[in-house]
Amino acid sequence: MFRAELDAIDIKILKELQADGRMTNVELATKAGISAPPCLRRVRKLEEAGIIQGYHAMLNAPALGFDLVAFCMVGLKHQSEANLKAFAAVTAEWPLVRQAWMVSGDSDFLLHCVAENLTRFQDFVIEVLTANEHVDTVRTMLTIRQVKKLGLVEI
Repeated sequence: MFRAELDAIDIKILKELQADGRMTNVELATKAGISAPPCLRRVRKLEEAGIIQGYHAMLNAPALGFDLVAFCMVGLKHQSEANLKAFAAVTAEWPLVRQAWMVSGDSDFLLHCVAENLTRFQDFVIEVLTANEHVDTVRTMLTIRQVKKLGLVEI
């Protein structure tokens, strides 16, 4: 299913679920202006098409003891397909890395990291990240304060 195949009701359903993924199907149907059974069919179709990838709770990291957010720009020694795939795969094994992107420009990967504190982050960078056989350079950026948090797609 491509965006061109989404009608106004599908778009409304997606917007409402982004705002509140916990609402009941009846509530969603009411907001979308349709009855519950076709609403549920549409949601399932959007899930099966991979447009809705999942439902998550947004957690307050500092309240759970994760006070540090940082980004790492990683350059690999060699940009062969095998090395890029190998490094991408290993990021999945690192709990401190919450999101990872392969990027263009001066770096090959951008890692979004969340840690309990600076010491834990430094240990990860020194003992794990820079020790990886594929890594050539690492540049880190510690965040000061998050000023915007949507986590949504503008549709």
